[in-house]
Amino acid sequence: MTISPSRTRLAWEIGIVLALSIGQSALYAVLSYVRSLTRDEAIADQTTALNPARADEAIWDAIYRVSDVVFDLALVALVIFLLWEPGRSALRRIGLDFSRFRRDVGVAVVLLAGIGIPGLALYGISRLAGLTLQVEAAPLDAAWWTVPLLLFSAVRAGVLEEVILNGYLVERLTDLEWRPWRILVAIAVLRGLYHLYQGPAMALGNLVMGLVFGWVYLRWRRVMPLVIAHTLLDTVAFVGYPLAAPFLP
Repeated sequence: MTISPSRTRLAWEIGIVLALSIGQSALYAVLSYVRSLTRDEAIADQTTALNPARADEAIWDAIYRVSDVVFDLALVALVIFLLWEPGRSALRRIGLDFSRFRRDVGVAVVLLAGIGIPGLALYGISRLAGLTLQVEAAPLDAAWWTVPLLLFSAVRAGVLEEVILNGYLVERLTDLEWRPWRILVAIAVLRGLYHLYQGPAMALGNLVMGLVFGWVYLRWRRVMPLVIAHTLLDTVAFVGYPLAAPFLP
């Protein structure tokens, strides 16, 4: 017989997981934004980097980046372990499998078009309005392995964020008997907060993305299409943006 953990134990578990992962990122993003407000420069004149270098030497930068990805994926393994129950696969519980791969890809493409294109427009408009920091693209010519590492990082971001936000957190808050609308708002606000370092407009855009992604997960209880869509979005941001940046105003 399976013994369900107490509400207090679940609350502590959620707090620890968030402190080790997305909650920590949200705190640092808020601090980063507050710090940017204290500077003499306007928000629009400040910059933030996507995938900043971890070391001056290319080989050590690659070693650190790979290590970061591995440790982040260990957090994913942790939450899957916490969700696992005797006789019930956590991977199947949150839909992190390939049982409906073609359908998942189709949903991901729709999400990519519905979120990605408006997201680019929001970035451009918010830059013109002075509400967003200038995003500096990582150079693609540092070494032959730069692009594969950026793709690896895109996969890491998709798996880490969607599994913890829409897989683990939705399931645990459901176990705590939160109402669906409350869960949806909570995970959307959290997604917006850890993007606040880019400025309020991009945080708001990610909050909307969180509402859409959260609704999709609550509707079908499958995280795989969200992982695919997020990976594609970050691939465009990490690799496509640096290629297009020299031609942008």
